[in-house]
Amino acid sequence: MNHELLVELVRDGMVEGGHHGSVIVLAPDGTTLFGVGAPDAPMYPRSTAKPLQATAMARLGLRLPPAGFAVAAASHSGEPMHLDAVSAVLGGWSADALGNPADFPYDPVERDHWVAAGRAPSRLAHNCSGKHAAMLATCELNGWRTDGYLDPAHPLQRLIAATVEDLTGRAIERVAVDGCGAPLFATTLRGLATAVSKIAAAAPGTPEGLVADGIRRHPELVGGSRRDVTAVMRAVPGLIAKDGFEAVQVAALPDGTAIAAKIADGGDRARLPVLAAALKLCGVSVPSGPENLRVTGKLAEALGVASH
Repeated sequence: MNHELLVELVRDGMVEGGHHGSVIVLAPDGTTLFGVGAPDAPMYPRSTAKPLQATAMARLGLRLPPAGFAVAAASHSGEPMHLDAVSAVLGGWSADALGNPADFPYDPVERDHWVAAGRAPSRLAHNCSGKHAAMLATCELNGWRTDGYLDPAHPLQRLIAATVEDLTGRAIERVAVDGCGAPLFATTLRGLATAVSKIAAAAPGTPEGLVADGIRRHPELVGGSRRDVTAVMRAVPGLIAKDGFEAVQVAALPDGTAIAAKIADGGDRARLPVLAAALKLCGVSVPSGPENLRVTGKLAEALGVASH
């Protein structure tokens, strides 16, 4: 895959390390505003796929309050507000029904509190529990069996896959298993940006619009009180954004301008500088993270042009 150098780590004026990756920025009409690396190569979207999965469930009739859709699209930090939101989506279901593994909270402060208190890992605390709770609710709503709901052949997963293809405009090239046990559908950065553009620009009350509204109203549930994805959404009115493991990032403005990025080595520290640079290309300024991390190559060149 032809990733290009995007971010350099600088110490005392000398480059100490670097991160390669790929980025694409799409205009509302789908044309390419900026692209570098391999935005059309197949890749795993990891948790950036959650807004697409939540949209699929909304298309299947799931109706939740905004907080419910926010946590359904979340990789949450496991703070009390997240556990409460997931429990609300579960309704009468026990957390034992969730198909994701038991885990400690993703947030390091919360995790330390759990360990210090002698609490055991919990399915509810896993960062993907909101998505899984929504999957159980969607199965119950449609009269589908809930045992085996993570099987790619299950009606829920087949219809989620169909929605992913519809939103991205691409056929799914490979199906893997994500870290939470759910099917993971390979797509491209262009496909991801196309999908999040449709969600961000959707009319209120549509399935896509319900998901976007939940994310916008509750950015703290999508990430957490100490997460950069939440801070960025709070800083930019109307922005929807989602981070994923292996340093994948998507974001879209209300008009449908959309960004998708992947850091090749999974180095999460490079994700925020790249997102900030891509947003700057769209005329939006957000903090870019530590000063010793700087964008470089074609992305830096594009920023130089955009600033004039």
